[in-house]
Amino acid sequence: MKELPKQLLQSLKNLPGFNETDFVAAHQEENRITSIRLNPFKKAELDFKLNNAVEWCSNAFYLNERPSFTHDPLFHAGCYYVQEAGSMFLEHALKSTLDLSQNLTVLDLCASPGGKSTLINSLISSESLLVSNDVGKPRAEVLAYNLSKWGTSNTVVSNSDPQKFTALTEVFDAIVVDAPCSGSGLFRKQADAIDHWSLENVSLCGSRQKRILGDVIPALKENGLLFYSTCSYSSEENEDIVNWLLKNFDMEYVSIALNPKWGIVESTLGYRFYPHLTKSEGFFIAVLRKKGNSHVTSRRKNTGLPLSKTETEILSEVVEIEKHSFHKNGTQYHLLNHAANEFVTGAGKHLYLKKAGVSIGEIKGKDLVPNHELALSLELKPLNKIALNYGNTLKFLKKEPFDTNVKFPKFSLICYQNMGLGWAKILSNRINNYLPNELRILK
Repeated sequence: MKELPKQLLQSLKNLPGFNETDFVAAHQEENRITSIRLNPFKKAELDFKLNNAVEWCSNAFYLNERPSFTHDPLFHAGCYYVQEAGSMFLEHALKSTLDLSQNLTVLDLCASPGGKSTLINSLISSESLLVSNDVGKPRAEVLAYNLSKWGTSNTVVSNSDPQKFTALTEVFDAIVVDAPCSGSGLFRKQADAIDHWSLENVSLCGSRQKRILGDVIPALKENGLLFYSTCSYSSEENEDIVNWLLKNFDMEYVSIALNPKWGIVESTLGYRFYPHLTKSEGFFIAVLRKKGNSHVTSRRKNTGLPLSKTETEILSEVVEIEKHSFHKNGTQYHLLNHAANEFVTGAGKHLYLKKAGVSIGEIKGKDLVPNHELALSLELKPLNKIALNYGNTLKFLKKEPFDTNVKFPKFSLICYQNMGLGWAKILSNRINNYLPNELRILK
């Protein structure tokens, strides 16, 4: 492990919970902490052993050793998400401050690669809406794919600058901002990040964080909650930002109850995770409420795209059409819950949308050419399924020839442990594998 920046250590000396000797010692140890969070919608028998639970997050566990996730079909099916344990504390923060039984509209502003978004999606109701955004196009693509793997239809992915959200006035009941930061909390996992750390970069990140927050606060409803987090230890990016919010906006700080055994440190304006006190990397989070009296509002149900008789017959073979709204983008049909539909047709017009609900596929003649997203969706009706063993599943995921006794010339869902992975046509003399090339296993 490289030597920690002296300026960083000096800046942390007077912060609650900081002990330089223990902090440095924790960074000198080899980091072998791996944690995952299970998808509650896709329960499966994992091929590796779960160790102790992550105490502040349900369905989350540490692993004794890190398996090859790339070669695990259940990883590709979206049965779990590999996530740093500290960042999973967001679940406890959400449960402590929000009524998750209500139909909520939630924004995850800096969401890629999708850890916090899939966590939020696991907690909100099926009639709620999660809007996940990332300004970087490649990052937004990764975010969209990870939410597709989670399988739900109540998500929208945006690829927009935070400034675009200024036009959305009081739309969200809760906003999560895991802000870009100097990254000192990840030094144990990303030792090269030490070379890029400086007090100047901390200051630049603080300015960027203020701009991002200032842009998005108008989109938060009165009485709505802001969850602000970083993976930085620096108070300039944490407590100082919270203090700035309290001074410049009509907001109030919200406390969260803690179990003392967790080792999480409550500072003046937030909660800190140190690797010498918690089984996690560095993390900070604070919750603020926008003052006001408005409450969660009911939504009107709008079915979106009217379907013809032919469209109804074809689409009803693969999804429950009565429970959802539909949109068409180009030749692709999309299935959304009613909240997502209302957002797309209203506030979503101000944003560049990367994904809305589930892309079902394209109708050609009297047949549906299914989209890969549909194979991963929880909305898919039972269809022609082809169950493969582990070896043949890996061959499918590598787009190599695989063995099966089934011969079916129509689109069939390739499954491992009954979890959808993609589409194939099994012909008498060949197999047509429709797994997108960019998703195939290369090594």
